[in-house]
Amino acid sequence: MNEKKYLKWYNKVGYGSGDIAGNVVYAFLTSFVMIYLTDTVGLNAGIVGTLIAVSKLFDGVTDLFFGSMIDKTKSRMGKARPWMLYGYFGCAITLVGIFAIPTSLGKTAQYAWFFICYTLLNAVFYTANNIAYSALTSLVTKNNKERVEMGSFRFIFAFSTSLLIQAITIGFVAKLGGGAEAWRMVAIIYAILGVITNTLSVFSVKELSDEELREDDENADKAAGDEKYSLIDAAKLLVANKYYLMICATYILQQLYSAMLGVGTYYMKYVMGNENLFSYFAWAINIPLIIALIITPSLVSKWKGMYKLNMYGYAVGTLGRALVVVAAYMGNIPLMFLFTGVAAFGMGPWQGDMNAVIAECSQYTYFTKGKRVEGTMYSCTSLGVKLGGGLGVAIQGWLLELAGYKGTLAVQPDSAINMLHIMYLWLPVIITLLITFIMSKMKVEKANAELREARKA
Repeated sequence: MNEKKYLKWYNKVGYGSGDIAGNVVYAFLTSFVMIYLTDTVGLNAGIVGTLIAVSKLFDGVTDLFFGSMIDKTKSRMGKARPWMLYGYFGCAITLVGIFAIPTSLGKTAQYAWFFICYTLLNAVFYTANNIAYSALTSLVTKNNKERVEMGSFRFIFAFSTSLLIQAITIGFVAKLGGGAEAWRMVAIIYAILGVITNTLSVFSVKELSDEELREDDENADKAAGDEKYSLIDAAKLLVANKYYLMICATYILQQLYSAMLGVGTYYMKYVMGNENLFSYFAWAINIPLIIALIITPSLVSKWKGMYKLNMYGYAVGTLGRALVVVAAYMGNIPLMFLFTGVAAFGMGPWQGDMNAVIAECSQYTYFTKGKRVEGTMYSCTSLGVKLGGGLGVAIQGWLLELAGYKGTLAVQPDSAINMLHIMYLWLPVIITLLITFIMSKMKVEKANAELREARKA
């Protein structure tokens, strides 16, 4: 029997366009904040890395808090959409703040300015917006195919935006005259674009009622008070779900991976001697990802699930990154482009279907604990993005400082060049290998199928 359909094509496209807003923040921040702070503002990479790491201490608590608040929210707009809408205005303001550090301030004040803006952006506003946005996958449809399609549209927009940001930002800053004022103006333009697209996305879908979300569940009457749980209860529910922990770990590793690829801004400038190559590698990453996202829904149907597709896809991704290392030491740039694309294509299916996997993860908690915690469950998306991305940028700073990198030097010491090889070439291979192992254990679809059968018995 075919599943009931809840969405039109324009609902899926409208929802997906919301990740334009997410990535004018995330892609801009992770790709360029460190080089802006070190080479334009003149801050110390190691100190910046430490500030980012300290900022991450706030994230775990706020992820659970906002996830729990979303689950408890009742409004005319639904549970998640109000948080998605209003949270983004704070994202826009704090993003501009990060790239508008006054050059007239002393160094201590500049570090404080950055820390406050960065912490508010990540721990408060981005958390509220991103958890709500991700949770909508479970709240606007119960059709698993539609959830996969929503994820595919979402990440098509995400990687298209990321590609655009990575491809044009350096040139855009240069055209505006370079320096601190140019970075601030670019941030303002991106923030305005984000506000517009986020607002359109919010109003492109409508959440289902609690009654409709539960109507097919057995013992629905027992679930009426499911949302009445404390923050500690929410944390216990998440920790008890092994698949949630796997997804969190995967998200964190993915963002560490992206942060290491972000070192490409340094690698292209100091190792390959042409910083404009960074934009070409952005094409080599994002175009194959977008192609993979387009075909992911049909592949999920063909493979009758997501488990094997994700596991084998990441195995291909690991092989691709290993071959990038070989090509780099051969000095063969065309082969580096080719294998970068192969790796990205292999990782694409997980990007398209992971929201559907999280929905399965949420269903697993319902089957095993009798609690509906969609908002809290999707905290893994925000937690992973912020913790992984933030730690990735922090690690960038620490490793560059350890290797003796100085943004004021035209020629970097050999120790810094060697470190760039490790960060841009070797660490991504190790990270993708770890993710492939986790994917081999991500059997939540099978677990839910067995639990459904047990409930019928």
